[in-house]
Amino acid sequence: MNKILLRYLLFTFFKTIFKITLIFYCFVLILNLFEEIEFFKNLGVTVFIPLKLTALFIPSLIIKMLPFIIFISSLWFLLNLRNSRDLLTLKVYGYSNFRIFFILALTSFVFGWLVLFTINPFTSTMVKYYELTKSEYSRDIDHLVAINKNGLWTKENLKNGYRIISADEINRNILRKITIFDLDKDYNLKRKVYSEIADISKNQWSLFKVRVVKIDQGIPEEKNLDELKVYSKYDQIKINSLFKNFDAMSFLDLILNYNDLQNRGYNKAYLDQSLNTMLSLPFFLFMMTALASILTMNTLRTSNNFTFILVGLIACVAVYYFKDLSLALGQTDRVSLSLAAWIPVAVIGLFSSIGILQINEK
Repeated sequence: MNKILLRYLLFTFFKTIFKITLIFYCFVLILNLFEEIEFFKNLGVTVFIPLKLTALFIPSLIIKMLPFIIFISSLWFLLNLRNSRDLLTLKVYGYSNFRIFFILALTSFVFGWLVLFTINPFTSTMVKYYELTKSEYSRDIDHLVAINKNGLWTKENLKNGYRIISADEINRNILRKITIFDLDKDYNLKRKVYSEIADISKNQWSLFKVRVVKIDQGIPEEKNLDELKVYSKYDQIKINSLFKNFDAMSFLDLILNYNDLQNRGYNKAYLDQSLNTMLSLPFFLFMMTALASILTMNTLRTSNNFTFILVGLIACVAVYYFKDLSLALGQTDRVSLSLAAWIPVAVIGLFSSIGILQINEK
């Protein structure tokens, strides 16, 4: 009988999570769809493109909102359980309030790991496709920049053609092993520049140890220079900002390629922050389930459900802003970015540990 009750408990809990996730999905779908339609309104595309991009982007947002989805799901599930005869049946068969809480919290914890290892790789791939598709319609298409396994690549429009720049390594304001291709309007190579090192702290890049190959009527002319100035739209700040975006990388990508990402120039502090934010997700889900259990189980059955819903919404808003405050402290160097990802979990855990010990068993 205990196994049947456990299966019933888990099935009903997951059904509640699915319903709340669906509500969040529909709500975010409407908001994001309007945003995408606004982006494409002057580009002459059908509504299918904004709809496709919205569908690609929302799953990653849902994962970011998962702690709040789990909190509301746990709150809703426990309220329904508390106000029905199912709770009495569970207690007859030895399910205390604490045992019910622990089963739900442990389920949320395991669910968090499943999301990281199974769902997150798919959502990160969808974000990559989203960014690639949207870049094709970007108003800033004349200026593109990308980072891949071969290093940094930029493409810019010039008055008489195009400029493509590649670099094997980047470290703050320094690029190493740079190659510049200047092309005419027909994409014929006009000049090729090699440089061992470049300072990109300003838009006027300073290249050192330079070899320039000019091509005039198909005839190459080569010369060496100690220094060469090259203008680019991208300076240190703009390029380094690319190394702070990890939405298109899954948890497994970050773990398996951690050292390689650093060698390619990704900011270590932001890399650690992203990794720790993902790593803290299962613990965050556990604590949010604990918080919902405290709100529902430490009160009398006669309490109004509307009060719980209102308190739950206030708690969600408070946790959301506290999480943002924690990240802001990390970005201003008040605390490390890695620690900032764990502060909300630790604070909610401290608050929950006190409440869980006093769960009302009546």
